[in-house]
Amino acid sequence: MDVLINVFVALHIIGIASLLGGFLTQMKAMGEGAARFGPAMLHGALMMLVTGFALVGFNQLDDQPVNNIKIGIKLLLLVVILALVYVKRDEEKVDKGAFMAVGGLTVANIFIATLWT
Repeated sequence: MDVLINVFVALHIIGIASLLGGFLTQMKAMGEGAARFGPAMLHGALMMLVTGFALVGFNQLDDQPVNNIKIGIKLLLLVVILALVYVKRDEEKVDKGAFMAVGGLTVANIFIATLWT
């Protein structure tokens, strides 16, 4: 079970890297008012959602403790990120506030995952 959990942790990290990488590559465009949500951001967020659910299930099956409050907060942040990215994915330009919200929530999700023990 440990190998399976570690594989899904790696996939979860790849998902967040895709989401954050998509955000960071658009920072220059945001300064010019032309930022947009790319497919990598949507796919990364979806990967995080699927692998996150799988990780919670695998950890519970393995009788490892799961902090449901932490997972709930991370899920809430991810749902907001997904909603913003999904709704505005086809727009030529995304307003700065929505774009910064996705970046800020992504970074907050990373800090919650790593610092909340």
